[in-house]
Amino acid sequence: MADNYLERREEALRSGRTVVRRNTPSLDTLLRRNRSHRAYDTSYQVAMRQLEAIVSVNTKLPSGRNAQTLRFRLLDATGGGDTFCRFLHLGGYLPELHLPAPGTEPQAFIIVCSTEPESPVVDIDLGISLQSMALKAVEIGLNALIVKAFNRKEVMEALGLTLEPLAVLAVGKGAETIVLDEVPAGSDLRYYRTSDGTHHVPKVRLEDLMI
Repeated sequence: MADNYLERREEALRSGRTVVRRNTPSLDTLLRRNRSHRAYDTSYQVAMRQLEAIVSVNTKLPSGRNAQTLRFRLLDATGGGDTFCRFLHLGGYLPELHLPAPGTEPQAFIIVCSTEPESPVVDIDLGISLQSMALKAVEIGLNALIVKAFNRKEVMEALGLTLEPLAVLAVGKGAETIVLDEVPAGSDLRYYRTSDGTHHVPKVRLEDLMI
């Protein structure tokens, strides 16, 4: 449902105006589409304005102590994103695949830093920010991957950062088929790929999440 739809409809009924309801994807739809892609269509170039739109969600997010310590460096393909993937390690459960495969590397990135030393509070803000930005990417027709496996010092030096990078969000047009598999608690939760290239992600079923 579109934001404030019921309020706007009530107001419109009072004034005699017609309200046009937008076809906004539900949160469940966005969550299902928000999968971690490790291969991208390199023929599609993410624009800087798209990265800015993704980062803009941070102006609306909650923050511990309202400190708002997170800061962002944006890289598109023309600004160094075309070679940045060399600093990242993707697909930890599939080392034999050496992901991303040549020719499928992400070309755009959002590097997330903090003005304060990393702490439990900062990490909570970081998680909220990364998930919200990934959902925004999906909303505008893109895909994303949250990456924390990289050498922070190397990235700082390569980008001339004065703040330590805590995480990277890779952004692009995903080029994978990803399936969620419902499994009981205690199952092997490592993601895997079948012979046809489909990426499977086990998710513990709802009844086993309840305590």
